[in-house]
Amino acid sequence: MVLSVIVACEVAFWVAIAVGLSLRYVARSSRAGAAVFALVPLIDVALLAAVTWNLRAGGTATVAHSLATFYLGFTVTYGHRMIAWADVRFAHRYASGPAPVRSTGAAYTRLCWADVRRTTIACATAAAIAFLLIAWNGASPRTAALETTYRWAAIITGAELLWAISYTIWPRQGKATTGR
Repeated sequence: MVLSVIVACEVAFWVAIAVGLSLRYVARSSRAGAAVFALVPLIDVALLAAVTWNLRAGGTATVAHSLATFYLGFTVTYGHRMIAWADVRFAHRYASGPAPVRSTGAAYTRLCWADVRRTTIACATAAAIAFLLIAWNGASPRTAALETTYRWAAIITGAELLWAISYTIWPRQGKATTGR
């Protein structure tokens, strides 16, 4: 059940982004687009409510519950950035906005280190949600699967750190241009 809710929330997130951007750029209605974007946090609230309700009703935590904590942590932390990413592409396609720029060199390295910070916050948020769910439902075999969140948070943060270090040592190169 929880996995289905996670998938539904992910689909709802991207549908809300697409509808909000379509209203903004295709229908030329910035207010309506902003209103749809304002509804995006309700998707996170719905997921949190579903997970909480499932556990409070006597459900046993699974990996899906842990995944839900990560979904919440990452959408809260990266949501604005994902919307900005999509916004640039929609503006370019439908409103004659500038083409998206692919960062290289030191600029990309700075973005990687900013992602280390964001990912650390996202993983800390996931771990905090898991901690609160365990505390509220009582630490028992029923909530044991939520404890895997801590280990996965460390692994994900470590991988993000290694990614940033690798691009610090070997910066991303721009595409070679031909002399034609």
